[in-house]
Amino acid sequence: MDEPMPVPAPPDALPLWWVLVLPVLLAAVTWAAVTWDAVLAARAAGRPADLRAPVREVARLLVGQRRRTVAADPVLWRLGPALLPVAAVLAAVVIPLGTRPVADLGVGIVWFNAVEVLGWVALWTAGWGPNSVMSLVGGYRFVAQGLAYELPHMFAIITAALGARSLRVTDVVAAQQDLWFVVLMPVAFVVYLVSAAAIAFWGPFDAPVAGDLAGGAGAELSGVDRLLLVVGRWLLFVAAAAMAVPLFLGGGAGPWLPAWAWVAVKTLAVLAVLVWLGRRFPTIRMDRFTEISWIVLVPLTIAQALAVALVVLGEGGP
Repeated sequence: MDEPMPVPAPPDALPLWWVLVLPVLLAAVTWAAVTWDAVLAARAAGRPADLRAPVREVARLLVGQRRRTVAADPVLWRLGPALLPVAAVLAAVVIPLGTRPVADLGVGIVWFNAVEVLGWVALWTAGWGPNSVMSLVGGYRFVAQGLAYELPHMFAIITAALGARSLRVTDVVAAQQDLWFVVLMPVAFVVYLVSAAAIAFWGPFDAPVAGDLAGGAGAELSGVDRLLLVVGRWLLFVAAAAMAVPLFLGGGAGPWLPAWAWVAVKTLAVLAVLVWLGRRFPTIRMDRFTEISWIVLVPLTIAQALAVALVVLGEGGP
């Protein structure tokens, strides 16, 4: 019998002090995404882009006073916005920054999906804590949205893991040396991008914080609390978009440039497309999105996973 081929050892994780660098990198990419969004918004309004507007808005929120409401739960109210940036950083620790992540977990894909639950907790507590009708309805909207996107999202990332026969993110990247998974799993890739926008309640999925509810879950947030919600939302959006690179776009694979540069280029390209699409579509009602998710997205992702499973079995996989 032929001896089994040796499985290459996964690359070592980055030093622990990269945990301090990671938020800075996320913030830098987030700033690029915010700038692109400001340019698109200015074009839509037919005026020149004011790239200093985000800086002024950050300064205004930093000095703003916190709002108070009657019979509020202050712990949940303040905890919710603070959890969003924490969730984004924890999700990003398993994303390879080139060839190595900060934490090369054997169950990195499960970790990423589990940490996203903090986003649910964050927006729900931000909506519940103020004891306000508008914010509470916004929180309920995100719960409904989460129940709608989570299953397609889970099937999409598990399909990538199935193709690599591993839950380790670096193994998923290594499995794409010959062909990126976006070619083998186009449905999973598209569904993942849709769910990435829904995770961060971005673009057509902004009903939980929409204007028809005076800001929804963030209606009663002001000052630093609102700043944390806005920044956390963008950071989560960036982390979700960046995860598409190792899952479907070959990670740092590419000619001429080093791996970390390719990860940055691909992440910025995914973000540019998502931000642009977010400006092109109106807000989707929760009942419509739930219907689309359960009737269209879930069957499509299950069919995609089954097709990949058949390919893996045909190749003699476990």
